[in-house]
Amino acid sequence: MEKLRIIGGHRLSGNVRISGAKNAVLPILASSLLTSGELVLHNVPNLADVRTMLKLLEGMGVKIDREGETVKLCASNVTSTVAPYELVKTMRASILVLCPLATRFGAARVSLPGGCTIGARPVDQHIQALRRMGADVQIDHGFVDLRCGRLSGRTIVTDMVTVTGTENIMMAAVLAEGRTVIENAAREPEVVDLANCLRAMGARIAGDGTSTIVIDGCEELHGAEHTVIPDRIEAGTFAAAAAATRGDVTLQNVDPEALSVVLDKIREAGAEIETGPDWIRVKMDRRPKAVSIRTEPHPGFPTDMQAQIMALDCVSEGLGRITETIFENRFMHVPELQRLGADIEVEGHTAIVRGVRQLQGARLMATDLRASASLVIAALAAEGESIVDRIYHLDRGYDGMEVKLRALGADIRRFRE
Repeated sequence: MEKLRIIGGHRLSGNVRISGAKNAVLPILASSLLTSGELVLHNVPNLADVRTMLKLLEGMGVKIDREGETVKLCASNVTSTVAPYELVKTMRASILVLCPLATRFGAARVSLPGGCTIGARPVDQHIQALRRMGADVQIDHGFVDLRCGRLSGRTIVTDMVTVTGTENIMMAAVLAEGRTVIENAAREPEVVDLANCLRAMGARIAGDGTSTIVIDGCEELHGAEHTVIPDRIEAGTFAAAAAATRGDVTLQNVDPEALSVVLDKIREAGAEIETGPDWIRVKMDRRPKAVSIRTEPHPGFPTDMQAQIMALDCVSEGLGRITETIFENRFMHVPELQRLGADIEVEGHTAIVRGVRQLQGARLMATDLRASASLVIAALAAEGESIVDRIYHLDRGYDGMEVKLRALGADIRRFRE
């Protein structure tokens, strides 16, 4: 099993290019099932989750041609509407094939998903929406079995704000008969990016980026070309790493506006931040100040940046309160940070972090995707050697993280023990 060896204490400095967004590209890849035409995607990151989604689609008969960051997909000859457990178990986003299969082919058998063990993320919102739109949906031995004719547009009010649920319902609605209105819709930039791709394919969508999305169904969609947005979570992770190591890093290929709430907190921690149309410079020349955050659905503070800000607080001056409102098990990185010498106390959904002047290197084990990023940040700021195990979690969401960090001056290597 591969691990990372990190010798901490090196100040990050230089330029780093941010890759395409993991949470945007996965639903967009699934949307290729909605048309028999060719979908050409640019700025596609080289991630384990992307490779899994491509393998899943290829197993259904989607023709795939990949060259660098460009992927061409053609679902003109789909031979299977089954998403097997062997692929779905590692990645929750595989549930995103459910609604494209339903609305275009009228059938699907999709294994209930896996992914990070950060808490309950039920797919009941997806299933309730499909039933309201006329599908017969059954749960059978760990699979979602679906049969339907042409789906009918409905007003769908989700019980909670769900990004994947919103995306799946959007993809069900684009080929449905009549109008679908999604109330309490997720507002994330990744939802907007999916809407932009679907519009390029001929879909009629309005209101994305707000809590009410209106979709008028089409008879069919056509092929299109689309460029995936930059990954705001990868950008935020490198910004936090720059601040934690008292570095000077310029992030390229980014959307500063999409990261504004995170940048506000890093600025509050004492960093100097400059922005341009597609770049962000983060400079920290002092010990950071502890900040407090409360995770919320967009446009609030993203839960996917909670662990990274906690790592920053670990080496900051003062006390920070980290309150997690989205996932109930998203403090599993706390014991690992404590192994580095962090002073953290958990009280229910809040972690109280008292910054220490110096963390010490240790052996660490990643428990989920964003937790692994927090451990890397903390190890970069620590004194001495750290070994991070289970970095397959990291590879699910970061394209060549150790390569990019090494180019910024970090002493970090991947190895097999």
